[in-house]
Amino acid sequence: MDEKFSSLEELYARLLPALRSKENELHQNHMIYITRKDIWQYFCSMKWNHSVNLTLYDMVDDILNTENYLIDDFVRMKKTKSQVMEE
Repeated sequence: MDEKFSSLEELYARLLPALRSKENELHQNHMIYITRKDIWQYFCSMKWNHSVNLTLYDMVDDILNTENYLIDDFVRMKKTKSQVMEE
């Protein structure tokens, strides 16, 4: 089955269970500062940005099986950049 999504919001809604699961996993590993939005932004900007023909299965697999430290590094880098821009 070839699913098409008409908006990023629709895709986000379909991926929400996987995003919640990853968020729970991160929180259990004491990374409570990482939000679902952070996880979504990581994948949109770092993993899927230049990908073609991604399936929903591929995206869920990415979310559930990406190493937590990669998301943590992304979030820390993003927060550091925002702090530097504020100064």
